[in-house]
This record gives sequence, C-alpha cells and structure tokens, in this order.
Amino acid sequence: MTGSSTRALRGRLLSFRDDPAVVGAESYDFIEDGLVLMVEGRIAEVGAAEEVMPRLDAATPIDHYPDALILPGFIDTHIHYPQTQVIASYGAQLLDWLERYALVEEQRFAEPEHCAQVAAFFLDELARNGTTTAMVYCTVHPQSVEAFFTEAHRRNARMLAGKVLMDRNAPPGLSDTAEQGYADSKALIERWHGQGRQLYAVTPRFAVTSTEAQLEAAGTLLKEFPDCYLQTHLSENHREIETVRALFTWAESYTGVYERFGLLGPRSVFGHCIHLGESERRLLSDSRSVAAFCPTSNLFIGSGLFDLARAKDPAAPLRVGLATDVGGGTSYSMLSTLAEAYKVLQLQHQNLPALQGFYRITLGNARALGLEDKIGRLAKGGEADIVVLDAKATPAMAHRHARVETLEEELFLLMTLGDDRAVRATYIAGDPAHSRAAG
Repeated sequence: MTGSSTRALRGRLLSFRDDPAVVGAESYDFIEDGLVLMVEGRIAEVGAAEEVMPRLDAATPIDHYPDALILPGFIDTHIHYPQTQVIASYGAQLLDWLERYALVEEQRFAEPEHCAQVAAFFLDELARNGTTTAMVYCTVHPQSVEAFFTEAHRRNARMLAGKVLMDRNAPPGLSDTAEQGYADSKALIERWHGQGRQLYAVTPRFAVTSTEAQLEAAGTLLKEFPDCYLQTHLSENHREIETVRALFTWAESYTGVYERFGLLGPRSVFGHCIHLGESERRLLSDSRSVAAFCPTSNLFIGSGLFDLARAKDPAAPLRVGLATDVGGGTSYSMLSTLAEAYKVLQLQHQNLPALQGFYRITLGNARALGLEDKIGRLAKGGEADIVVLDAKATPAMAHRHARVETLEEELFLLMTLGDDRAVRATYIAGDPAHSRAAG
C-alpha cells in the first residue's frame, strides 16, 4: 500500500542527520519556514518554503503550521498492545505484575473480536501521541497478530510485531509448545513479513517462559527468515535473573542463554537490560544487539535505573533504543518517556540534552531498528511519517514558552511538559492520521 494523497506541510522543520552527542551542532537541519511535499506515501521534496512552493501544483493542499515544529514521526522500540487495559495497575514488581495483571489480561485475546477492538484503540492511541512506528508484542494467540497486522496494514502504518512464544511458567490459556509456536510463527511470517509496511519479530517473551526447545525453535526461525527481527526481555529485575539462573543452570549468564540459541544480532531488540554483567555487555556489543531503555516502566515496576553512560563505554558500546513499554510503562507518549529518561539519568549524575532526546525518538530509534533508510528523517525519498508539535499546547506550556529563546529550550519544554496534548497532528504515509482539532 502507498499513501493515497498529495499534500504539503509548511512550518518549522526539524530533522536529524546524526547523533548530537557525536557530531554536535552539525547533527540536525532546522528550517524556520520550511515545506515538506508528500506524494504517494513518500517525501517528494523538502526545503525552504520560498524555494519549494513555486514548484508545487496549484491544486496541492498545504497544511500550514506557522508556530509549530514539524518532525519525523516518533518511533517506539518496545511496547505491548494487549496490555492497554492493565496500564496503571497498582503495586507489584515484575513477576508479580505479570502474574496478577498482564497474563490475566492477555488471555482475553483468544477472542478475535477483542483483538480487533484493542488493535484499533492501540493504533489510534499511538497516532494521538505522534508515534508512527512501534515494535509491538502481541499475545500467544495467532489471532492477536492477525488482528494487529490487519489493522496496521489498513492504516498503512509501518509496524513490527510478533506472536509471543511461551511454553512453560504460563497459564494454560497462554501456553503453546515449541512445535506449535514455531509453526504459528512461520505461518505469520509468510503471511505478514514484508506485506505492505509490516515487519515480523520472532517473540519469545523471555527465558523464564520458554524451554530450551522453544528458544532453539526461535533461533531456527531467524535462520530461515534472516531479515526478520527478534524481540524479548533481558535483565529487567533481580528475581527474574535468579529464575533464569535456576532454569538454565548450564548458562554463564542470562544473555548467554539467548546467545546459545542464536538470538543475538543487529535485528534483535532486548527490553530493559538494566542489570547486565560485563561479559553480557560484550556479548550484546559484539553482536550489535539493541537494548531498549524503558524508563517509565523501570520506575513504575521498580526494576532499576538504566545506565546510559555505561552503555556508551567504548570498550563495549551498546546500541540503545528508547521505548514506552506500555503497559508496565505508564504513558504512550514518547515526550513523556523522554521526561522520565531525563530523570532516570539525572539520578545517576548523567544528562539528556533536548537535541539528543529528540534524536533518540526519531532517527536514533530508526537506526536501532535498521530502518534509517525508510523512516526517522525528513528526507527526499523517505516514508512520509510526520508529527507536528505545539510547544504552547497547554496554559502552563504557553506560560513557560514566553521565556523560551532558543530551539533547544523549546525542545526541552516539549520533552519535560509535553504529552499527547502537544501533538497537533500526525501523518502516516502522507495521510492525516490524527488532528488535535478534530479530537
């Protein structure tokens, strides 16, 4: 599918070319009065409005946002669509939270109609928050994946998702077998991977809920379909780590379990990665695997603080994505996620400047997913997923904005006080997907 329309957006354009932490001021392009032309789902032209507008067809509609910021759509590298009705569930750490809330809720996804309803809500909510691509966990039920990809494909949204694999330590209603999980996943890959903008992620929930046979089957799927992704969880919680140690007594580490079955690699995204040992960091670094930093979840469930400075250690640098982790995470908003990431790092005497934050939720996350040639930038030929931000969206933001003097100050305002209300509009493949004025 491609976008159906030709449309131009005019306003203040911001797009990153590289990581501000590495190249500084040369990392981004900012055009005070710019224009993006979108044709058939892609960016056909981008530049100063005075240069691009004379070349437009007179019939081209122009959505003008003179006071807003126009950026690439936000990207979320770790989120659970079946957990939308257990977000904000009180008072438990990881394994208890899963047992009391998440695994109970996920059993409802045996019903295809329920899957379809929640998938529609979830994708609406992402668009409302300016998120145009996400790496998504479904449930153990194949119908949950069918419903999700069907709805995402209908909207022409670029999504990555997969059927959860669990063949032990799970309720009967959420348990499969190594053989069935493999067969279901293979069928879903053949149906959906590369269908339109959909991409498949092989998805063992975590080592606690998969036997060696199932992890081996996951590795087999990655060998058979090497352009698929892998998503799972790693070293989120101390009790989780102890459980993995007891289940896999032969393993030198939690990460070593995944390494044994061929699950590490540049398309593998591991949620959390808080309590890693040095040998684990080296395994992840050497394989170019990705750690998903999920600040609101880590704080809410009490798992710990992600050490970004350590992840940048030149001896074993980690590729890092930023993520909401709804429903353990407490907000769909990547802006709110940036705010909590800033606080997590402050508690460790680290910082997150605004330019680095916005790089991470656009081009940075696109790079983490290996999709920087498609999304994450306002660049000719790229896919036209775009968010429009209003730094004066609330009275408090407008009041603070009166003292803003620089772009970086405006971005920091957005990442500390902003949420879904700051998203004025979202475009997916060139078509309007959300407008605040339209509700």
